[in-house]
Amino acid sequence: MKFLQKLGKSLMLPVACLPICGILMGIGYALAPAAMAGEVAGYQASGIAYQIGYYLIKAGGALIDNMAILFAIGIGVGMSEDNDGTGGLAALASWLMITNLLSTANVSVIMSLSEDATLAFDKIQNPFIGIIAGIIGATCYNKFKGTQLPNFLSFFSGKRCVAIVAGVVSIIVSVVLLFVWPILFGALVALGEAIVKLDAVGAGLYAFFNRLLIPFGLHHALNNVFWFDTIGLGDLTHFWAGDTSADVTWSLGMYMSGFFPCMMFGIPGAALAMVHTAKSNKKKVAIGLVTSAAIAAFVCGVTEPFEFAFMFLAPALYVIYALLYAIFTVITVLVGFRAGFSFSAGLTDLVFSASLPAAQNTLLIIPLGIAAFIVFYVVFRFAIVKFDLKTPGREDDDQEAEKQVQLSNDNFTEVASIILEGIGGKENVTSIDNCITRLRLEIKDYTKVDEKKIKSAGVAGVIRPGKNSVQVIVGTKVQFVADEFKKLCR
Repeated sequence: MKFLQKLGKSLMLPVACLPICGILMGIGYALAPAAMAGEVAGYQASGIAYQIGYYLIKAGGALIDNMAILFAIGIGVGMSEDNDGTGGLAALASWLMITNLLSTANVSVIMSLSEDATLAFDKIQNPFIGIIAGIIGATCYNKFKGTQLPNFLSFFSGKRCVAIVAGVVSIIVSVVLLFVWPILFGALVALGEAIVKLDAVGAGLYAFFNRLLIPFGLHHALNNVFWFDTIGLGDLTHFWAGDTSADVTWSLGMYMSGFFPCMMFGIPGAALAMVHTAKSNKKKVAIGLVTSAAIAAFVCGVTEPFEFAFMFLAPALYVIYALLYAIFTVITVLVGFRAGFSFSAGLTDLVFSASLPAAQNTLLIIPLGIAAFIVFYVVFRFAIVKFDLKTPGREDDDQEAEKQVQLSNDNFTEVASIILEGIGGKENVTSIDNCITRLRLEIKDYTKVDEKKIKSAGVAGVIRPGKNSVQVIVGTKVQFVADEFKKLCR
């Protein structure tokens, strides 16, 4: 479980590169709609606007077209101890070696390939292989960074031997993938085809499982199947490449569009239900926890601060939450609303994707959003009251803890000091890390952890994934808290 959590955290490094891609390509398509859509009435493929737009499109495409490499390097760095760049370099070396050895041209030299196998090796440069390369690079770094070689090979001792070992491991992995990849690829194709055949219902099933896998960090693996070109789908990549549904075999954008009404409007509706159902003496606490989370979801589609605020307090409600995503995804597919995102389904990506050729009926976000807000509010309020669910503001926490500093005060030093006190002091901390929304800590003695004290800092929640692991849900300002926390632990 710890491995999967660290993998999920590391994947957020390359994913964080996508917003600039979306902004550049969105502006580019607004200036030069003919750049990818071709010459159509009213579009002039010349002039300074076209030149600037085309340039911006290609700048953004440089990232989206190479997501697999970003995955390899991001995981190589993110999963390496101390986030050392040597792991990223080893991951890049592994990626280059695996993708070269398993290219169709090279594989066909040593064995005859069927049509299906050829298709599989044609798609070897994909995010899944990038993840494998990243894991190889990071693992080799963690295992061999301190290796001492004989004097005549001393130059290659320590970190210098990591890439060499990663290369050897990559050759072995390539031999295994030579036989395993066509089978795995075939299974992914079957899964994708099964979902595609279900059309709108399939898109709803995808959205449902996407949300359910969030707590385990496994949603990234599912996303790779449908958003990127692992099996020939690539809903996200085709959308931002300027394609339309006529260029693919599915309704382009159907695996992204349903997230917009849920994240932009559904989450604020659910947040309002939590505030209204909070205990009278805890409404301010609930407002502090869910309001900022709702704003983050609306503006940029960052949902973890909201989801982690209640998924472990009320897991049944989280399943309902995932079901609502499925329902609204089916609805968006049926009514023809199409929008895409480069980072997540927030207002920013909605605005910048509206000018892309595949975007359709984007103004439908207004009635869809109003419906999502009302449905999420009514369902959440009913479930919370009916089953007495312990959502934010309904927990049995000490009132004194509620009066402590709130994260919205932006006093990161005070927030960090309260968390440190709740974790048992710096003597109890063995490792400090953070992802996009969580402060991840490794500790010596779990009995010294005071969750109520930690929550009094105004954080969204505390997760105990292992005996010696504590994760504090801070939100998108976690980096500032982590920096102050590290200073206090020096």
